[in-house]
Amino acid sequence: MAGGTRRPAKPAGSATAEQESWLVEVAEGASRDAGGVPAELLGDYLSLLNDAAVTGRRPKRRELDTVTRLGRSAAEQGISAGRVVQLYLSAARRLWHDLPMVVRSRDREAVRAAAAAVLHVVDEAVATLAEGYNEAKRDLIRREETLRREVIDDLLRGDSDLGGLVERAEPFGLDLSRAHQVALAAPDRRLPDSDSAISALESVIFDRLGDRDVMVATKDGLLVVLAPAEAAAADRVPPPGDARTDLGRLMHGELDRMRHGRPWRVAVGRAHLGLYGIARSYEEAREALSMAGRLHVDSPVVNAHDLLVYRVLLRDQPAIVDLVQAVLTPLTQARGGAQPLLDTLAAYFATGNVATESARRLHVSVRTVTYRLERIAALTGYSPTDPAHQFMLQAAVLGATALNWPRDPLPVTP
Repeated sequence: MAGGTRRPAKPAGSATAEQESWLVEVAEGASRDAGGVPAELLGDYLSLLNDAAVTGRRPKRRELDTVTRLGRSAAEQGISAGRVVQLYLSAARRLWHDLPMVVRSRDREAVRAAAAAVLHVVDEAVATLAEGYNEAKRDLIRREETLRREVIDDLLRGDSDLGGLVERAEPFGLDLSRAHQVALAAPDRRLPDSDSAISALESVIFDRLGDRDVMVATKDGLLVVLAPAEAAAADRVPPPGDARTDLGRLMHGELDRMRHGRPWRVAVGRAHLGLYGIARSYEEAREALSMAGRLHVDSPVVNAHDLLVYRVLLRDQPAIVDLVQAVLTPLTQARGGAQPLLDTLAAYFATGNVATESARRLHVSVRTVTYRLERIAALTGYSPTDPAHQFMLQAAVLGATALNWPRDPLPVTP
């Protein structure tokens, strides 16, 4: 033993009870050196080392296959690769230090040969151990990714068994009683290397929000991020636009640094409580992403909260089509068509009915804005400067924008 009296020499290759006890003590010492890694993970490794030192025998394939299985077992138990390798190296060091004197008393060449044989076993065993460990890790990652994909699909769909889903989500650190929000990121064309994009997002989001209650995945060609709403309590949803919870800008800033996929568009659903709140936030993010394209929104980050009025309008499409048709189609009679007059109305309402600011935004003169407002009143019978008419006109303009009219023809309603 290390620091103790050397054991008496035993005949080479004999498997006495004393030798077995010695190897057990070596294994237990190596286990302590490696921070308590189970000594059972050594298997017959110490016997292989002893045989190599005494007889020069190299391990057989079936013996190395056993080491591969031990490496897989270490990975499945959640033991780090560094600690299990430390177990094997420490075992080799202890065994060499405490080898029977029959080995240590040989001539120099014999000792050199014994050391070379032991090092060969260590080299093959550790390499085989690492191979088995990595195989098991890859299998575990694949299984976890499959489970992660299934969990997030069920969360976004919102129609799964609540009790079962809570249990399945718990290993991923999700507390489904909290408020969460879903954000979607759409690349310019098709989704580039999804693993790189997921890793990049996980890194920045985990750094900002922590790794609990956060999931990053892909779905239908989009990157999906499920994140907690930063609220003081689980029953209070933070206000929209809160800089601390601006998940969309955080995502876009990271994705925009990637080589492929630009320009990205990110849509963020509102934060909602509970399991079904996740599905609701996801649907809002999908609608916001689709609507941002239809409305030709310039901002790369859109929030469902900012598009609520369009969602309300489009819920009753026949009614909004009727409103646009009744109020705005007379504008098509104007020289140049309806679009310049619609743009003027939109700018006028967006600036709080200030003609000078509207002119600046439209890059035209104030007189042009005034003329157009008068022309709108003459054609439609509704004056943009009359408070009694403004709500009707503004609702019609929003509806036209949502329907992409007059670029697209109005849908035919039953």
